[in-house]
Amino acid sequence: MRWCGLHQKNKEQIYKVFTYRQNKLQAKKFASTPFNKRIVFAPHCMRNIASCIAIEKESYYICTRCGGCKICKISELAQKSNYRALYIVKGGRTISKIIKEQKPEAIIGIACFFEGSQVFKVLKEKNIAIQFVPLTKDGCSATDTDLTEVAKVLICTK
Repeated sequence: MRWCGLHQKNKEQIYKVFTYRQNKLQAKKFASTPFNKRIVFAPHCMRNIASCIAIEKESYYICTRCGGCKICKISELAQKSNYRALYIVKGGRTISKIIKEQKPEAIIGIACFFEGSQVFKVLKEKNIAIQFVPLTKDGCSATDTDLTEVAKVLICTK
């Protein structure tokens, strides 16, 4: 049993190192991308399901800014900065579909380290600048992120 826990911690560390390295490699390109060519992906697990009134689409939600969770603040800042859109996604496949439709030049992804590393790998050949912001509390519900970190990335320019 102890071995499984150690193995899991090592995998998490690998995802963490990989995502931070990718952030660093793509930071300049991301910063030089105009805000209106950027989109934000937030995970549905950050929603406060007790009070959220987001509009459900096929495989994502649109924030209505009800104020029930941090996604509201992220959405407000993205709109104020002239971002193309913010999507609250239910899963990774949704991201590929939205990217195909929206054709962004840059993406901010808020997720756990595993999901963040997967997005970098899936979009490797797409020529899209990606910046990842980790969840500070992960899991499959009631997750959290640092709004200060998200804001820093959102307003990042050259």
